[in-house]
Order: sequence, then structure tokens, then C-alpha cells
Amino acid sequence: MTNTVKPVLTVMSVLFAAIAALMLATPIQAEELPKVRFVTSEGAFELELRPDVAPETVENFLSYVEDGFYDGTIFHRVIPGFMIQGGGLTETMARKQTKNPIVNEASATLPNLRGTVAMARTSSPNSATSQFFVNVAKNDFLNAGVRGAGYAVFGKVTEGMGVIDKIAGVQTGHRQGMADVPVQAVVIEKVTLVNIED
Repeated sequence: MTNTVKPVLTVMSVLFAAIAALMLATPIQAEELPKVRFVTSEGAFELELRPDVAPETVENFLSYVEDGFYDGTIFHRVIPGFMIQGGGLTETMARKQTKNPIVNEASATLPNLRGTVAMARTSSPNSATSQFFVNVAKNDFLNAGVRGAGYAVFGKVTEGMGVIDKIAGVQTGHRQGMADVPVQAVVIEKVTLVNIED
């Protein structure tokens, strides 16, 4: 009686060795994270988004970018040492029509650190639409579980944090019943998806 187990094991060993060699010869590249460039009246900055952690939030945000929704909106709420908020109002303080609200994807994986971007919302956790804010400080109290559902971080500033700080330092006042509105409008002139091959 012949032993067929040994030849099969030998073939399997050779096959696994070949697969391992192939994997080493062609390293797997991590998918590049999407980047978005903002051109504002105060300068430009870029965001790197995290669909791996907040997929619905990033998809929602990019849909607004692709529609040109943010072009011509303003940073309408600016609080030094806290954050700058925009993405929903025009220079005349008119609210733009938005899409349906999304599920809050706030998580401990992406805390509200300085330079991160998160979704703005009402007191209802699942009410975010188009408005977002950039943290200009470490705002732990906005994290999930600290005071409730938290605010969903979905990316970070990778270029132009100086521009964010400049916006955070503009003079603000009251306008149409809202506080912390820049006296001189800080306009989001253009928002585009950055080509990762550039």
C-alpha cells in the first residue's frame, strides 16, 4: 500500500511557500484616505477623512462636496479656544436646504482632538446634515460617552492649521439672533476632493 499523505503534504508546502513569496514580492498597499481642500477668504486648508471609522459620515460629507454645496457658505460660529463651525449658511445667514440627517458615528477611536473635524448637530444625536466644525483645542467633553452620544469626528486637518487658527481669532458678534458670528464674513469659496495622484 502506498502512502499518499506525504506527497500531498509536500505539494501543499510548496504551494504555501509560493503564495508567501508572491505576497512578499507584491506588498499590499493600504487604500489612501480621501482628502478635501477648502479655499476660504482667510486661506486654504486640507482635511484627511476617515471612512474606515465613520463611513456614513464621510460618504455624507463627500456627497455635499461633490454637489458644490459648501461653495459660498460661511463659518458662521467661531469660538476661540474651542472650534469653528460652518457648512450650512450663506453670507446673508440664509440656511441652505440639506439632505436627510445621518446616524451619529461618534466613537472612542476618533476623539475630538485639536485639528479634528466633526459633524455639528442639534441636541438629537442623529440630526447631523451638512454642518461641521474643526476643533481648535482638545475638546474631550464632546467625545462619545462623556456627556451622552458625543460628536462624530470623521477626519483631521493635514495642511493649513494656521488658517484654522486665523479664522478662530476673527472678531465676532451677534447677527440675526445668533452669537459668535464673524463680523467680517469668513467665506468658504471652494471645496474640492483632492486627487490622490497629484
